[in-house]
Amino acid sequence: MSETYDVVLLVEQALTPEDARQVLSLHEELDDPVAYHVLLPIEDAAARIEASMGTLSGGELMGNPTLGMQEVDVDAVRKDSEERSRNELSTTLESLRAAGATVVGKVVGDDPIAALATELSAVNGREAIILTRPHVVAEFFHLDWTSRARRKLGVPILHLLEHENFDEQAGGGEGISGL
Repeated sequence: MSETYDVVLLVEQALTPEDARQVLSLHEELDDPVAYHVLLPIEDAAARIEASMGTLSGGELMGNPTLGMQEVDVDAVRKDSEERSRNELSTTLESLRAAGATVVGKVVGDDPIAALATELSAVNGREAIILTRPHVVAEFFHLDWTSRARRKLGVPILHLLEHENFDEQAGGGEGISGL
């Protein structure tokens, strides 16, 4: 009897059908059945509020630092973030299933790398794949998810850019960002 090859995916946003096909193509040569476990972090509500505050000019805030904050419903923003994350997870799972994957997933809060480590341990994961948008500054300073995961986890880590095919990935199509 063959053993399941468990792969944990940490995704930043909903995967497209093309993203899903590319992920599955990485494991098509394996003899063992592959099971995917998707983690999608809740969009940071605080960051959304901060970003919306950034749209106000500095002069509007200098007179009264609480201006603008009075109109922000933090609970509503948090609830909206959770709903968006659940919808993106659902889209991701549908894309992976349509491509032929056996997949489960969940929305996670707090530290995505801690959630990745916990899930890898829970499912006896054999590898992790992190799919993100490009984050040039974070990657330069090795503060991105992939750099943090490589320092913390004892499994192979592959970093792919969402919504780009292998040929468009940094590194001439190999899909990894600096080892």
